[in-house]
Amino acid sequence: MLITTPFTAESTAAEVVDGVDLSGRRAVVTGASSGIGIETARALAAAGAEVTLAVRDAGAGARVAEDIRVATGNERIHVAPLDLSDQKSVTAFVEAWDGPLHILVNNAGVMNTPELRTPEGWELQFATNHLGHFTLSTGLHPALAAAGRARVVSLSSVGHLRAGIDFDDIHFRTRPYEPMIAYGQSKTANALFAVEANRRWAGDGITVNAAHPGAVLTNLTRHMSQEELDRAVASGYVFKTPQQGAATSVLLATWPPLEGVGGRYFEDANEAQSPVPGVHRGVAPHALDPEAASRLWQASLDMIAAARG
Repeated sequence: MLITTPFTAESTAAEVVDGVDLSGRRAVVTGASSGIGIETARALAAAGAEVTLAVRDAGAGARVAEDIRVATGNERIHVAPLDLSDQKSVTAFVEAWDGPLHILVNNAGVMNTPELRTPEGWELQFATNHLGHFTLSTGLHPALAAAGRARVVSLSSVGHLRAGIDFDDIHFRTRPYEPMIAYGQSKTANALFAVEANRRWAGDGITVNAAHPGAVLTNLTRHMSQEELDRAVASGYVFKTPQQGAATSVLLATWPPLEGVGGRYFEDANEAQSPVPGVHRGVAPHALDPEAASRLWQASLDMIAAARG
C-alpha cells in the first residue's frame, strides 16, 4: 500500500516541519547555497537541528548560513566545502566529519550539461549526481549508524523516466551523448541508491528514501534554454516555488510517521504511484528494481576503486 500524508504538491517545507522538534540532531544538506537546498536547510534549522551546508561556493554558503541564523535564531549553522564532481573533495569532507549524523539530504545536482568528464573519465552528471553522493553517503555511514534512527534523502527526479542504467556504457564512451538521457540515468541511479542503501543499512537504524522535488526554476535549469523551458510548460510541467520544492525532502528527513520506512520514492510529499503516459509524474519500475540497485552499488564501488588505483 502506498504511503499517503496530509500534505500536497502545494505544501511548503515549513508546513511539513511545523511541530517537529529536531533539537540535538545534526543534519547535512548538499547544495545548500541555492534553490531548494536553501529552503531544506532553513526548515531543518527552524526545527532546531544543527545544520551543515555542504557547498562548492563557500562564500555563497556563508551568506546563506547567516541568513538562516537571522531568520531562525538558530546559531548552529555551519558551512563546509564539498565538490561532488571531485572525489578528493568528497573524501576530505567525510574525513573532516566528527560525531553522529542524524539527517543527510543528498540535494545537490547538475542537469542537462554539455558532454563533460571528470579527471577519471566519468560523465559529469553521473559522476556528480550519483557517484559523488555515493562516496559521501557510504563514507558517512559510520556517523549515520552512530546516530541511531538516522535518515538519508536521495533527490531523484521525474527525469528518471527517460532512462534506466545502461550498464554496458554508463559514461557514454560508445553511444552518442544526449544530455537529458544522461541526466535521466543519473536520477535513476539516485532512486536505486535509496533502494539498495536502505536494504543494506536498515539494520543499523538508517532509513533511505528517494524524493522528486518537482519542477522548480533554480540554478539547476541553467543549462536549459528559454525555448526548452517554454516547451516544458507547454507539455504540462507546473513549476513549484523553492519552498514547495523542498517539502518532500523535508518530509522524508523529519516526518515522525515515516520512522523506519525506507527504500521508497516520494513526490508531492506522498509516495509516488506508477507513471501514467503523458503525465510527468510517477516512479518507473526500473528505478525501484532491487536487482539493478544491487548491480549499481557494486558497479559504483568498482568504478571508485579503479579510479583510486
